Amino acid sequence: MTDENLTASYILTLSCPDRPGIVHAVAGALLVAGCNITDSQQYGSHGTGTFFMRVEATTAAERAELQAALEPVAQAFGMQWSLNPAGRKVRTLLMASTSAHCLNDLLFLQRSGTLPIDIPAIVSNHRDLEGLAEFYGIPFHYIPVTPDTKVQAEDALRLLMKEHDIELTVLARYMQIISDELCSELTGKAINIHHSFLPSFKGAKPYHQAHARGVKLIGATAHYVTAALDEGPIIEQEVIRVDHRRTAEQFVQMGRDVEGRTLAQAVQWHAEHRVLLDGNRTVVFN
Repeated sequence: MTDENLTASYILTLSCPDRPGIVHAVAGALLVAGCNITDSQQYGSHGTGTFFMRVEATTAAERAELQAALEPVAQAFGMQWSLNPAGRKVRTLLMASTSAHCLNDLLFLQRSGTLPIDIPAIVSNHRDLEGLAEFYGIPFHYIPVTPDTKVQAEDALRLLMKEHDIELTVLARYMQIISDELCSELTGKAINIHHSFLPSFKGAKPYHQAHARGVKLIGATAHYVTAALDEGPIIEQEVIRVDHRRTAEQFVQMGRDVEGRTLAQAVQWHAEHRVLLDGNRTVVFN
């Protein structure tokens, strides 16, 4: 097969119980389907006994042909797997409350072509960010949340996700606790961001608390959403050094910058199918 015939690129991701022969079987199935493997990464988790693999391949075959070639291998090894066209944009719902920094970073990077996502809607429990959504030309949905309306608000959110075929939900500083039921529905499909002080500085003004205690490192953690608040499988983290010369307000600004970068990186890796769940941990092929 010549390069001219390799007209499409696909990304295969899989996980299964670890045993000999997996890589050989997968490569053989892709060869049968006329694929040329351009990138392959794999990892065997000693803790869970699970094997993980991410493969990029080009081929002139149709997607259905690749799936047919891979299905017997997947069944034989008990795989959980997915096959996606490389570069396909993931339909992503952004949620934020009043802070604009993470939302603005994601919108800018998506507009500039850096993030392989489509953003059909933005949801907020406040109206503060409606102008930002309007600037980027993305429909803004105001869904207020109170203790008395939480169930109805989440039902409205589910309807919106269904209407727009949402594949990924990003909590870009959305300051509402999501119910355990919705967290379960969004397992592996929702990403949150928080500062990396938890559990030390909880509550209001964590950066001011950290400044008062003279911390030397601040940072952010991007993770999948779970019912355990801010304890989901971690995708990406970043820290930066600070010292006594910095004011509390500078802590806040520096923290916002780190939060935006960390969340954007996690979203990019997820959209590129580089993140696989390994129990309470993640395997990130970057």
